[in-house]
Amino acid sequence: MKIAVTAQGPTPDSSVDQRFGRAYWLLFYDEAAQSWEPLENSAARNAVQGAGIQAAQIVAERGASVLITGVTGPKAYQALHAAGVRIMHGASGTVAETLRAFHDDKLREADADSATGGP
Repeated sequence: MKIAVTAQGPTPDSSVDQRFGRAYWLLFYDEAAQSWEPLENSAARNAVQGAGIQAAQIVAERGASVLITGVTGPKAYQALHAAGVRIMHGASGTVAETLRAFHDDKLREADADSATGGP
């Protein structure tokens, strides 16, 4: 399974970025290989509009089956959901801590009502 996590930096020790579409980095963890692949999210982050949809396309194209982030907006949620990506909200701390929280079932799975883009 491949898991995508939004991050403020390129390593698992980086803090989770609470935003999805405008996150600075997307870190992809490949459980089979036990390896991380960082991807700078500048194309989506700097988009005038549609950042969440662009980031959702990147996550889907990279083969992630799970996205861990703080929040997603409704359009990004729809794009990810249509691609079959599980979306986990409520991430905090470092990327590595958040991955452990996911494996310990401590994150909540997003639904259409919780995809608001933030407070």
